[in-house]
Amino acid sequence: MRKNIYSVGQVNTYIQNMFAQDFMLHQISIKGEVSNCKYHSSGHIYFTLKDQTGTIAAVMFSRYRRGLAFQMKEGDKVVVTGSVEVYERDGKYQLYAREIELEGAGNLYLKYEALKRELEEMGMFDAAYKKPIPRYATRIGIVTAPTGAAIQDIRNIAARRNPYVQLILYPALVQGDGAAASIVRGIHALDVLGVDVIIVGRGGGSIEDLWAFNEEEVARAIFACNTPVISAVGHQTDTTISDYVADLRAPTPSAAAELAVFDVQLVEKWLMDYGTQMRRQLELKLNQMRTRLMHDEEKLRYLNPRTKLKENEKRLDELGAALERRMQAILEQKRHKLALLSGSLDGMSPLKKMAQGYSYVEDAGGHALTDAGTVQIGEALSIHLYRGSLKAAVTEICRQDVAADGSEKGRIDG
Repeated sequence: MRKNIYSVGQVNTYIQNMFAQDFMLHQISIKGEVSNCKYHSSGHIYFTLKDQTGTIAAVMFSRYRRGLAFQMKEGDKVVVTGSVEVYERDGKYQLYAREIELEGAGNLYLKYEALKRELEEMGMFDAAYKKPIPRYATRIGIVTAPTGAAIQDIRNIAARRNPYVQLILYPALVQGDGAAASIVRGIHALDVLGVDVIIVGRGGGSIEDLWAFNEEEVARAIFACNTPVISAVGHQTDTTISDYVADLRAPTPSAAAELAVFDVQLVEKWLMDYGTQMRRQLELKLNQMRTRLMHDEEKLRYLNPRTKLKENEKRLDELGAALERRMQAILEQKRHKLALLSGSLDGMSPLKKMAQGYSYVEDAGGHALTDAGTVQIGEALSIHLYRGSLKAAVTEICRQDVAADGSEKGRIDG
């Protein structure tokens, strides 16, 4: 009898079809402990689900991670819902996860998502309602357990950053029955007390441990609080309803203290820097004023009437000296010209001619006598000599006639 022989691929395909025909494996929920958990760069999560009796490989593709409400890690007790299928190439089956919930917390997550959606639709998460956190708070209210690590962390950081800040603790229950009501009373009490800011929080834990901060009454108390509220619940991966409603969310109580308490050393450094800058600006301003004052003094000295008078006196002296020099030059020129004119005049002087034997003759009327034809015989004449004068009478007239050819002829009248 001939045996039927199949290839590996055929067997894997057959097994895959068997899994595909089992409708229970299409939608199955499996609980177990997470191990070998790896977040791939592609966004997929590869892990192994195990219990005391066995293990099963599992993967959650990136498109389903949106529904994962927590950071999955080694040792988590989870309930994984998805399908069990065969990877035909390797002939191995694995769980393809579509939803993952912490074991025992599935209903709480549903309740959490429902309340979150309701409050968000009411606008309680809107940034328009967020109050600013005061930068220099001096009284800080704290609603948390009096013996937990949260209050110790806040105290230590506040003492390091600013020992002058007053911390007012309202010891509240943060877990278990009555925790939500206790937190609400603490918020109301500190709001009435008039602190600058309120920190509401606790350390990390499971969703059951943190559930008080997911209660609606806590969310409404935070939203209605007149004082700015910082929510500081759990570790960075834990997000509660109070985180969304609060005016500011801090990932840890320690971070909340960093945000609420201003660093006094930093302020002192700012003041020193501002003081140094102010002194520099003041020195610069003083130097500018000194320079301006010196300029104004110089200007005033220049515009001083006494200075002007002295300058005018000096200018007057200079002009007087220049005028005197000019007058001396003009006088010298005039003297020289006068000497020249005197020489010329001396050469034409009648007296000098008379000294040479010439005389000046006047008729009886005192007129100069230049023509012999203008006098009569016996007429009295005055003859002026170089020294003295003579009186004479005309006894003879000698005329000088001019001929037709221009020559002169003498004629005597007796």
